[in-house]
Amino acid sequence: MSELLKVGITHGDINGVGYEILLKTFADDRLLELFNPVIYGSPKVASYYRKVLNYQPISFNLIRRADECEEGQINMVNCLKEELKIEMGVPSDVSGEASFVALEAACNDLENSKIDVLVTLPINKDAIQSENFHFPGHTEYLQQRFSKKGEKALMILANETLRVALVTAHMPISEVSRHITKENITEKLDILDLSLRRDFNLENPRIAVLGLNPHAGENGLLGKEENEIIAPVIKEAQDRGILCAGPFPADGFFGSGRYKDFDAVLAMYHDQGLIPFKTLSMASGVNFTAGLPIVRTSPDHGTAYDIAGQDKASDESFRQAIYMAIDIYKNRKLYDEARRNPLHKMFFDRGKDDEKLDLTADEAED
Repeated sequence: MSELLKVGITHGDINGVGYEILLKTFADDRLLELFNPVIYGSPKVASYYRKVLNYQPISFNLIRRADECEEGQINMVNCLKEELKIEMGVPSDVSGEASFVALEAACNDLENSKIDVLVTLPINKDAIQSENFHFPGHTEYLQQRFSKKGEKALMILANETLRVALVTAHMPISEVSRHITKENITEKLDILDLSLRRDFNLENPRIAVLGLNPHAGENGLLGKEENEIIAPVIKEAQDRGILCAGPFPADGFFGSGRYKDFDAVLAMYHDQGLIPFKTLSMASGVNFTAGLPIVRTSPDHGTAYDIAGQDKASDESFRQAIYMAIDIYKNRKLYDEARRNPLHKMFFDRGKDDEKLDLTADEAED
């Protein structure tokens, strides 16, 4: 039997719905047949939430390091040695620090190949800020941590039928327009195209590119970015063989269901892409960080402080994040192996040599 993938899971903000989701998910022990979980968290916090929510006990295999994990067990690396004050539904310095400690421990193990993929439960982007974490979110932190050759991260929200990527992600609306440049859009479009091929196993992906302004600028009346920046990038990408189209007005594009004709959508800013995505697929959506040498996914929702500790949080998005991380890891291996197979190159080169030989023979006959 092949060894199960080790899926590292960070507990996120301890005052949010993270532990409720963990307890709901791993109440189903059939999942242990699919992967080997390594949770970075606290058994005491897990016990606290189990009692508050009146859930059935779950047995965690407490380990000191990820390489001690056992298949068929819910493994947990205890990252938090001290007693913590839990305030359900309230962001705090304590919950922020607990989020970071678990994330840092998981990333250390991911960097050292002790886990295969990373699934992160939601953090509070304000509470986690400190001298050690000064990023707008997971995406930017992971780019800084794992980009070794200048790779850039791309946020993709995905489910089985819709994928939305962002040119700009976690930044104020007032700063978006100055980041809508030919260089940025080209970079994100290239990352998206490769990710669709390598991570999602799509041979000829079709990408829709949205405009920035209302009605995609209305031919310059409502903004010039579409004519001067976005449309030229699309034309250049088409000339390079990327199957893309646009720029489309965002409201009509989603409202008419045109997104169903494409494999992915490249939006210009956060809410332009994520509002329609979450409206259409909040329960099953997954946040995937593309473009980096590691695989990381997350549920597409936040800490949900307003329902923390009330047994209302759904674990479906988290489950889908686990499944997608496993699928992407396997797709990447297949994609990379197919392209470093020496047989392909040998037969390709041989074909070229045969063509030259045939040409020489024809010339000799003439």
